Formats: sequence, C-alpha cells, structure tokens
Amino acid sequence: SLWERRFFIIAESRAKVSGSTRKNILGYAWLFINPLLSVLAFWFIFGFILQSSRGIDNFIGYLVIGVFFFGYTGKSMTGGTGAIRGGASMIKGFQFPRAALPISVVVRNFLDFIPSLAVMAVVLAVLPPAEVLTWRILFLVPIVVLQTMFNVGLACFLARVGHKFPDTSNLMSIISRFWLYGSGVFFSIEQRLADHPTLLAVMQVNPMHSFLTLARDSLLYGVASPTWMWASAILWSLGLLIVGFLFFWRGEENYGRL
Repeated sequence: SLWERRFFIIAESRAKVSGSTRKNILGYAWLFINPLLSVLAFWFIFGFILQSSRGIDNFIGYLVIGVFFFGYTGKSMTGGTGAIRGGASMIKGFQFPRAALPISVVVRNFLDFIPSLAVMAVVLAVLPPAEVLTWRILFLVPIVVLQTMFNVGLACFLARVGHKFPDTSNLMSIISRFWLYGSGVFFSIEQRLADHPTLLAVMQVNPMHSFLTLARDSLLYGVASPTWMWASAILWSLGLLIVGFLFFWRGEENYGRL
C-alpha cells in the first residue's frame, strides 16, 4: 500500500518544502542559510571562545559536516514525533497506510538535505584550508542511504510514541540537544574522552557519531573509515528501520482515535 502511494508521499513532501519557504523573501535560500548560521554560531562559541577546535584538522569543515548531517536526523526526529497528530485531518478523511505520515516527514527533510550536500561540498572546497575532494566522496551515497533508513525507523518509532504520549513532543528539543552534544558535532569525542575509555566506548556506539565520522572521513579527510564503524552504521540503520516500522504498524488501528 505504501508503494502504491509513493507519488502521493513525494508530492506531499515537496508541497510542504515549498510551502515552508514561500512566505520568506529569500525563499529556498533559507534551507542553506539556517545551517550555515548555525555553523557560524557554533564556531564562535566552541571554536573561538572554548577552543574545542584544538587537535582537529580543518575545524570549519568538521563543523559544517556535523551540523548539516545531524540536522537531517534531528529534524526527522522532531517531525516524526508529531506526524500522527499533525496529520489528524487526513487520517479522519482518507484511508491510507498511516506510515506514510512519518515517512513523508523524512522525505521532506531528505529533499531539504540533498541540495545542502552540494553547498557543503562547495564550502569545503572554497573556505581555507580548502580540501581536495577525493574519490571517497562516492561513499556519501551509501552513508546518506543508511542515515535515511535510520531516520525512517526513528520517525516511525517516535510517531507512535508521540501519538500515545503527546507530551513527548515537548521533550524532543531537549533530547535532540543532548544528542547533539553527545555526537561529536563540534568537538572530538576521541580527544575529549581519551582518559575515560568506558565512556568513550559507549559514546562511539552512538549511531550519529558513526554517520558523522563516516561522512568526515569520506568527504573531508579522504581516508578509509574503520570497518567496525561501517558495521555499526549498517546495524543501526537496518535494525531501527525494522523495529521502528513494526512498532508503528502494530499500533496502526489506534491512530484514528485522536
């Protein structure tokens, strides 16, 4: 049923992307300006004031990748939590697989994210120290695919939780911020936790840390990532996609009772 409605999901997602920028003077430019302003703010606080850039090659590039990639998952998480309640009118008026709602949230954020990848590559190639992109940039394709699978599973899981416990939406900004700090977006976990091996091991299991490290190794540094990190990203993506989708599907009959 979801496959039969794939065109509806894409069209609905594209409509919301354009609708969110239509009233702004700069329009689609805000899809790039917002994360770039976030990079500037994080650089000023963490790179300039707190000096967390020490020991990190090309801290600006490190930060750009962290902010853009984490933003993709962060928006999918917060949007997925309110997907069922946000689609209440559609649920009451139409018969369709309810999983289309959290999936459309991820598709919408994916459509926002893809152009930002091009902007990110240009920023890395232009801002000093300019990076020479290598053939390993091709690994961005499987990385984005894995992260998208992870986001779908996460959005589906949180959509049911958000439907059952509406207060969850109020906690998402706090949880997202905690996850942001724990994923090594603007500092190196390996450097900061070198004296705490147990905590370091726990933090490295964080799926967002795997996605960010894989992206930085491929796009920024042009080096091979550890095999275990690829395995971690694959297991998280496949595991959460299956668990999240099945968890959402088992509660589908209750989603009309809003």
